[in-house]
Amino acid sequence: MKRVVVTGLGPVTPIGVGKENYWESLVEGKSGISYITNFDIENYESKIGGEVKDFHPEDYMKKKDAKRMDKFSQFAVAGTQLAIEDSRLNLNTIDKERVGVILGSSVGGISTAELEHTKYLKKKSKRVRPLFIPMIISNMGPGQISMIFGFKGPSFTMTTACASGTHAIGESFRLIQNGACDIVVTGGSEAALSPISVAGLSSMGVLSKRNEEPTKASRPFDKDRDGFVVGEGAGILVLEELDHALKRDADIYGEVVGYGITSDANNITKNPELGIKSAVNAIEIALKGGKVDYREVDYINAHGTSTYINDKLETLTIKEVFKECANKLSISSIKSMTGHLLGASGGIEAISTLLSIVKNIIPPTINYEKSDPECDLNYTPNKFAVKNIKYALSNSFGFGGHNATVLFKQFAG
Repeated sequence: MKRVVVTGLGPVTPIGVGKENYWESLVEGKSGISYITNFDIENYESKIGGEVKDFHPEDYMKKKDAKRMDKFSQFAVAGTQLAIEDSRLNLNTIDKERVGVILGSSVGGISTAELEHTKYLKKKSKRVRPLFIPMIISNMGPGQISMIFGFKGPSFTMTTACASGTHAIGESFRLIQNGACDIVVTGGSEAALSPISVAGLSSMGVLSKRNEEPTKASRPFDKDRDGFVVGEGAGILVLEELDHALKRDADIYGEVVGYGITSDANNITKNPELGIKSAVNAIEIALKGGKVDYREVDYINAHGTSTYINDKLETLTIKEVFKECANKLSISSIKSMTGHLLGASGGIEAISTLLSIVKNIIPPTINYEKSDPECDLNYTPNKFAVKNIKYALSNSFGFGGHNATVLFKQFAG
């Protein structure tokens, strides 16, 4: 089996665009949550979100190309441009037939769909733009990347709700591990800050209503958490076969060594009465694949959404897998700063996890003010921690019972 490393990072997030800006905000514990400006929020119960500030798509692509894309595809292309630049890949010398693109997105071009449907209701069918369908379908994120950069290997989208980005990374890992690709551009992209998305999630009762304190609204594992905050953006990574990376003297952030996926097969969202077995299995499969004992794991980048059920069940899952070591583990949820990017969350969280390994710094879980007896582990409250990290996990759990975990290792040659 081939070894797989990460050589490029391209975050487009509510707390910063580009590796340096993103990491600086994570370490500072900076919140990217504010009042939504994309649409009129007056009649919404939840009025807050994690918007990508000062994003100009023409900085990353041709203006005519940007006009043909939904925002989620623009984010994906921008993140890819950043990740390729960071990886120092020479696009003129690599074999593009062996470069794949696998991205996660849970709702694709929902903003465009909503906008064009509004036009249709007002002006009927003649007013719907010709590129309506290509702009909304979720495969157009990787499709646009493949077309713009000329990558001709496997290209497709993973749609598993909030686990989409992590599934994409894991499947990319498998493609390289099995020899099908030399390089895969992967991660996730999402632009779900639209009126219908926010209304729908609000109706589910999963969004925070702490509108008077936007920067304090996302508070994973805190006793007073009242729901998550929707974010937007992309997290794009360049995964590469080890020998391929070494031959071109690439900088390596870390190695992907394990990937676990399972399904709950019992409930749309996680139900405390139905247990944690599937989430436990996903983590244990990742550890087994990486031939890593649970005692060797140093850090978990938690799914940590800031909902009552998720945070409680993820805590129980960690306790079940890591047993006597659970209280010694370092854990954090960067959703406290970025909000929940749905299908893109696995991408930006993988980037954060890899930077933690390289820099030996664990970003904090901000807004952790009141301990919850049901969430009693070390969530790195409010201030970053310094720690040497050899192995780190990144967890994602999606609506529909989708569980995904990726295991990263410090690269030591």
